[in-house]
Amino acid sequence: MEINEFEKLVKEAVRELPPKIKDKMDNVAICVEEKPNRRIEKKVKGTRKKSFLLGLYQGVPKNIWGRGFGGVLPDKITIYKDSIERFARTEEDIRSLVQKTVYHEVAHHFGFGEREVRELEKSYKRRKEE
Repeated sequence: MEINEFEKLVKEAVRELPPKIKDKMDNVAICVEEKPNRRIEKKVKGTRKKSFLLGLYQGVPKNIWGRGFGGVLPDKITIYKDSIERFARTEEDIRSLVQKTVYHEVAHHFGFGEREVRELEKSYKRRKEE
């Protein structure tokens, strides 16, 4: 998939976030990169073995943000194209994985830790199946 098509999928995933979430997002840039650089890979591999990095949240979560953070750069969510394409077999799989990854990283923006995000994902999946 061409990078511009992938970027459109990411924008679409952001547009499809529930309004109550999307309206509260601020001071965050959502970017697309082909793959994580070596520094990021090395940092993440220290925390998770044998896994691919689909997305990454970097910043100060909204639940911590407060006084004294005025000069801090915006948060950054990066979605990694190559990693997602490695897991997806079809364009529809890519679209679905982009949506899940965006949702996951946005949850980190709001202060949810990895365990909490995984629980939110399970809950969301159960509701969709009902």
